[in-house]
Amino acid sequence: MMKKPAFLKKIIIFFAILGPGVITANVDNDAGGITTYSVAGATFGYQVLWVFIPIIVALFVVQEMGVRMGAVTGKGLADLIREKYGVRLIFFAMLGLVLSGLGNTIAEFAGVAASLEIFNVNKYISVPISAFIVWWIIVKGTYRRVEKIFLAASALYFSYIISCIMAKPPWDIVLQEIVTPHFEFDDQYLIMLIGLVGTTIAPWMQFYIQSAVVEKGISVNDYKLSRLDVIVGVIMVNVVAICIVVACAATLHENGIAIETAQDAASALKPLAGRWASALFAFGLLNASLFAASILPLSTAYLICEALGFEAGVNKTWQEAPVFYWLYTFLVVTGAGIILIPDIPLIPIMIWTQVINGVLLPLVLIFMLNLINDRDLMGEYVNSRTFNLVAWVTTVTMIALTTFLVITSIFS
Repeated sequence: MMKKPAFLKKIIIFFAILGPGVITANVDNDAGGITTYSVAGATFGYQVLWVFIPIIVALFVVQEMGVRMGAVTGKGLADLIREKYGVRLIFFAMLGLVLSGLGNTIAEFAGVAASLEIFNVNKYISVPISAFIVWWIIVKGTYRRVEKIFLAASALYFSYIISCIMAKPPWDIVLQEIVTPHFEFDDQYLIMLIGLVGTTIAPWMQFYIQSAVVEKGISVNDYKLSRLDVIVGVIMVNVVAICIVVACAATLHENGIAIETAQDAASALKPLAGRWASALFAFGLLNASLFAASILPLSTAYLICEALGFEAGVNKTWQEAPVFYWLYTFLVVTGAGIILIPDIPLIPIMIWTQVINGVLLPLVLIFMLNLINDRDLMGEYVNSRTFNLVAWVTTVTMIALTTFLVITSIFS
């Protein structure tokens, strides 16, 4: 009889700490990510599905390291990098990550505009209203309230699973392709592989998840349950990503329909999979775009403030953390404002932002691996050999993919 209360207590504690892992992972399926998955499915069919198996393993290892460092040290990743390596080194890394963060924010508001245009809402109405809502939620909210909103947004990604089922793919082929690796020495294929990895394991995630763990007050005592939070998030994000690829492969690729955006995918699904499949795909894009438009500028604001030693956190007031809130405001206003410029080329911004993520990821992982293997910093919580192996393989793989991309681009 004593085991039941203890078990229930663990469940209550788990739901109390649930958040950083699920939220950070699901933001990966943002407008840029959904565009990348849609184009991948429409262009290459089921042949890119195999990449999600190593992504699941790598994403868990990388996210778990961030949670562990946050719980053990009580400090964000940028804060630890600044303390160990100095301001100069992180400044150069910060430039690339800030540009990537701004590009991602632009992509999210592009997603808002694209998704609501399907429902005949003009972007000059949808984008300013969405930007104000996103800004208001963060600036006027507390961490606990904001986290509840983000968790609710994470649950709405299931619309893509329904769209996938309505597309009626050949499930036997889907399962076969998931476990059958394909590789081509083609620049477009390499760009897509880097984009898929870059959007699923993005550099900004490592800064956000660690900052979220610190701000939520998760300690080393809650570390094991926090790992479960990471596992739930990793499974959710990859199931949704696979469903997007499969839905587009089963409809667009099979019918030879080329697309450039997730908006194209949603519109093209209507005659092929039905009106509701199209509407659910568009709704998922809107939800993802609003969700990520809140998180990505927030992650960048955390990064800059921690790196330069300014106060940061959603629980702090504007007076307590003015630089943090001004940075967040600048990123939201700039990202939304650029989308309102007539005839701006959104597709290159959205796709290449994901590729930039893939290029920057090894640098961030090298910082993380050096920090988490520092016994003076982590004590008994340093990486195991298995975790180090997976993390280094991920880092080397991204460097190799990027090198292949440069070589093939030059020769082609």
